[in-house]
Order: sequence, then structure tokens, then C-alpha cells
Amino acid sequence: MKSFEDKVVVVTGGAHGIGASIINISSSRDRMSQPQTESYTAAKGGIAALTHALAVSFAGRVRVNSISPGWIDTDFKTYEGPDATQQPVGRVGNPLDIANMVLYLASDKAGFITGENICIDGGMTRQMVYHNDCGWKFEG
Repeated sequence: MKSFEDKVVVVTGGAHGIGASIINISSSRDRMSQPQTESYTAAKGGIAALTHALAVSFAGRVRVNSISPGWIDTDFKTYEGPDATQQPVGRVGNPLDIANMVLYLASDKAGFITGENICIDGGMTRQMVYHNDCGWKFEG
């Protein structure tokens, strides 16, 4: 599986950068962790901090936002069973889920959005999970 992470997308428009947009790509791991992932998680959190700092520094000239993808399968594989049903949206993401947000953030329709880190993960980071809850079992 290829990764969308660690990429910066710069879309420019207008004279002298007016209407320009920087879109950083982070990871949903900027807000949740697994054991032994401290450096990775810190790096992803740093992208979120860099995004809002740049948004303030470039205010009035360039909008700066970031996207934190969750599980995105770049082969467009269709998952079934637990891999799909664990996702609140019922499927694993694909590159178009991220590309559509990049296009939106780069457009004039997002002209009032800057300094934001948008998580696109099918709702996974919003889902509370406990042992024996909704069919989840912890096997440690």
C-alpha cells in the first residue's frame, strides 16, 4: 500500500500568491497512537502545528491547511468483513477521498478556511471502543 503521508501540495493562483493555498498531508496518527510510535506521532503532530503557524505567518497571502488521512488503500481494493465494518462509514478510504478534499481546500469555495487540520478517516478517530462493545474484543 502506498502512502499519502509526508507530502505538501502547493496550489497557486492570482497575482503574488493571492488565492494561493498550501495543503500539508499528515496522518490520523497525529491524534492517536500505538505503542512505540512516539517519533512518528510527534512528527505528525508537528505538521498540524506547522500548518496553523504558517497560516498566521502567510495571512492575507496564502491559505494553509492540512489533511490527516486515516486508512487509505491506494490500490482501490474493496474490503469486507471487520476491516470495512469497523469503519463508521462502512469502508476503507481510497485516494479520491483525499484528492477531493485537496481540490476543495485549493478552491475559492474554501476561501474562509485556513490553519485547519482536517481528518479524513471514515470516523475512526471519533469512535470510542471498549472491550465487548459493538462486537469489539481485546485480546492482549
